[in-house]
Amino acid sequence: MKPLDLITIGRSSVDLYGAQIGGRLEDMASFNKYIGGSPTNIAAGTARLGLKSALITRVGNEHMGRFIREQLVREGVDVRGVKTDPERLTALVLLGIRDQEQFPLIFYRENCADMALEEGDIDPAFIAEARCVCATGTHLSNPRTEAAVLKALRLARENGAKTALDIDYRPNLWGLAGHGDGESRYIESGKVTAKLQSTLTLFDLIVGTEEEFHIAGGSTDTIAALKAVRKVSKAALVCKRGPMGAVVFEGEIPENLDDGQTGEGFPIEVFNVLGAGDGFMSGLLKGWLTGEDWPTSLKYANACGAFAVSRHGCTPAYPSWEELQYFFRTGIRNKALRKDVALEQVHWATNRDGDWPDMHVFAFDHRIQLEEMVRETGASPERIADFKRLCLQAALKVRGGREGYGILCDGRLGRDALYQAAGTGLWIGRPVEWPGSRPLTLEPEIGPDFGGLVEWPLEHVVKVLAFYHPEDPPELRLEQEQTVLRLFTAARRNRLEMLLEVIPSKVSACDDQTVAKIIERFYEIGVYPDWWKLEPMVSAAAWANACSAIARNDPYTRGIVVLGLDAPAAELEASFATAAQFDLVKGFAVGRTIFGEAARKWLSGVIGDQEAIDDMARKYGDLCEVWDRARARKGEAA
Repeated sequence: MKPLDLITIGRSSVDLYGAQIGGRLEDMASFNKYIGGSPTNIAAGTARLGLKSALITRVGNEHMGRFIREQLVREGVDVRGVKTDPERLTALVLLGIRDQEQFPLIFYRENCADMALEEGDIDPAFIAEARCVCATGTHLSNPRTEAAVLKALRLARENGAKTALDIDYRPNLWGLAGHGDGESRYIESGKVTAKLQSTLTLFDLIVGTEEEFHIAGGSTDTIAALKAVRKVSKAALVCKRGPMGAVVFEGEIPENLDDGQTGEGFPIEVFNVLGAGDGFMSGLLKGWLTGEDWPTSLKYANACGAFAVSRHGCTPAYPSWEELQYFFRTGIRNKALRKDVALEQVHWATNRDGDWPDMHVFAFDHRIQLEEMVRETGASPERIADFKRLCLQAALKVRGGREGYGILCDGRLGRDALYQAAGTGLWIGRPVEWPGSRPLTLEPEIGPDFGGLVEWPLEHVVKVLAFYHPEDPPELRLEQEQTVLRLFTAARRNRLEMLLEVIPSKVSACDDQTVAKIIERFYEIGVYPDWWKLEPMVSAAAWANACSAIARNDPYTRGIVVLGLDAPAAELEASFATAAQFDLVKGFAVGRTIFGEAARKWLSGVIGDQEAIDDMARKYGDLCEVWDRARARKGEAA
């Protein structure tokens, strides 16, 4: 067994996708940023399907290059082969969705980083780790990159690995079309045909559209082109036929394309064809490299292509393995797959960035409480922002580079702390509710249309607190539910996770079913929070009911964090002991128990910055240890 299933080699870019649909690229007002480039997409797509994938490419020594590297890591792709070019910029691509047939794109690839890939970038030991090396056609267009690809293929074959080619023909990238013709898929060229045919013998699998086999075979008659390819290659040939699916030919080419092996197809509404071929290739490689027969491999490929065609972006559209299996069970319920709400929930939940099995969250998103302290101590309101920066320093001190630590901080009084927290590796939750509001209203920065979320970094989690009880008057309950639902929809539209905090005990009496009823109701109206934040219930039955309600409705939930309500540390320890018995409870999000005393003393001038940091770090660290002990006892009992 080799440690890697697949190494892809070639292009990597940042795709800037026009966010507006149905207009010219000239009229796009905003863009969504994704990783791109065929080998990069395939590496990520296969990783989502459970293969151990890696990429060989080059990126620039700048923000876009770091984005590609970091996003690949999030996708589970091995990036040891991703080299940083000291001189060249990362490639960019601008793309748009004009209608169902026009998808304009512009390649910004003049002397770009990935086209500087060279033989020295190919490490024989790295290649030896893989069961398959997959190349794409663009990197055969330049002598330097071609030499790198050929070396990787030679080493793969020497090590008994499989080899695959996605023809990936873009006339623009072979110098056959102008900058404005990036959408062009076919221009006849004897030179390109000769170059491709000189390498086809090196592959066990060759994949392309009919037009791509036309260029590889030197004929616009598909059967003739396939026969020409067969003369120089014994590879399995997979010919993609758009809505007609795909066919595989392992031996001699018949006189009719319909005589090839096929797999189940999925007739869906076409929304965006860009990146569909890379999705198809990801599914095909999943089947091929796990020993499936061709009908099954093509079924995977066709389904992955269908997902890509139905969604915005390339890599972001590709399914996880869990999502693919879910789709096979449920079938097509809406030909516009992106409008299948249940499917989109599985897609979102199984492709989220990061893993947070443990949560130690220092919550200093408090606004009313700190404003009251300012009035009580006579301190300047501006000092609240300074204090929140001290809270962040305390959080980072306790974290010490470990995983599973986070903060809750607001953008109105804690803006500077939020800015400083960016990129630190902390989990970052950011509240949107107007403090104490009932019915729920939001901070002015969110805006009446919730459009303020478009300004949020993707690492920020939308946190909303609702003082909500199942026995609220119907009008009040409906108003709060509609606000939460609109917020959830806006968060998803902006690719932001959401944490829903509910506190019924401040409204009315609660029993062991109260929180479970609230959870059921929010799922019923279509709110699927990534996180729940719940009160420190002391009853094991209440926790069991709440966890059961979540598990029934959302098997992919991130989990629950326990809030503090300014409880004394000893009381929190008792509640932690109960909560930690349940796997869905991942940790805590506590604030005033940690910062309350330090805030009063610091705002009064009794202690300085470092004393405040040390005091909060000690209390936060102690609370982390209390939770970890409670969780450890649960593990020992199991």
